[in-house]
Amino acid sequence: MLRTVRLAGAALAAAALLPAAPALGAVHTVAAGETLWGIAQASGLSAGAVAAANGLSPEAHVVAGTTLTIPAAGFAGTAPSAAPATAPVATGGGLRVRWGDNLSAIAARNGVSLTRLAAVNGLDPSRPLLAGTTLHLPAAGGAGVSAAPAATTSAAPAPMGAYEVRPGDTLSALAARSRVPMAQMAFMNGLDPNKPLLAGTVIKLPTGSPVVASTPAPQRTIVPAAPPAASPGRLTSGQVGSIAAQQGAHGSLAAAIAWQESGNNKAMLSGANARGIMQILPGTWQWVQANLARTRLDPSSAEDNVRAGSLYLADLMRQTNGDPAMAAAAYYQGLSSVRRIGMLPETRRYVANVMALRSRLGG
Repeated sequence: MLRTVRLAGAALAAAALLPAAPALGAVHTVAAGETLWGIAQASGLSAGAVAAANGLSPEAHVVAGTTLTIPAAGFAGTAPSAAPATAPVATGGGLRVRWGDNLSAIAARNGVSLTRLAAVNGLDPSRPLLAGTTLHLPAAGGAGVSAAPAATTSAAPAPMGAYEVRPGDTLSALAARSRVPMAQMAFMNGLDPNKPLLAGTVIKLPTGSPVVASTPAPQRTIVPAAPPAASPGRLTSGQVGSIAAQQGAHGSLAAAIAWQESGNNKAMLSGANARGIMQILPGTWQWVQANLARTRLDPSSAEDNVRAGSLYLADLMRQTNGDPAMAAAAYYQGLSSVRRIGMLPETRRYVANVMALRSRLGG
């Protein structure tokens, strides 16, 4: 269900593709989840006009952190049909990991070896890559582009309750400040309440938790060792919808949630400790396995990640009287929270994105 890519300037190669300089109206920095069409609509322009001003195809996926030239009203250039749907080259040696990224793909796009990129950043190349992590690119070998986030109607909201443990934090203290039992917080995050809580551990706090970090997050990130696994693998939206339908969920709604949450990437790990295509928390995985699943679910399987998320979504549909918007809101915010305080602003944005994606996916 994450943050800002530090990319500066346009690639020199892309500059050669631009038409004659348009009359500038503004410069827009792309936020995570934005689309070329949505940016154009917000600016009162056609997607073709904005695309032409930036040397892009109107169907291009824009990348978070890149800057777009927003032409003055009345500009009606024609975008080149073969313009690449890519971001500018990263400079400064740093970029922010987004939904769908993995270390090997980033290394390949930037012309560096996986081993070298992992070593420069102190990462284990076999472990999942946490969305929102800042990567430093080696000085040599060139810098490429990072994968575009899932196309949605507006900026995708960050996952609720994302928190990285600071030195001195304890599970009991965080639970007390969040006003939930320690056992509940431990269960939801796949933690052992009897073991020390290590600084840098990625956890999910309850929606609306008053916990505010007073110090920067540690550079080291620790993922609780609990299922499901954020492991390599992708499925198409059609596959997600088919699996969901077999579990009694609306196929198009599940496919939209999967795309909004992870871009259908099984290796996705959020800052709120959610994993896989359907971004399932360890506690939710255990609850679904114990209460809804009729067979054992494989925590490393992309298909079973979708099965678990679909079973959970189908249960939310039953509890919301078949209302897909309410079910999507509950999937993101939590059903008890939605019932208690209604949809939060970021939840409304999430639901709008999901409903728009669902219509594109045939729902």
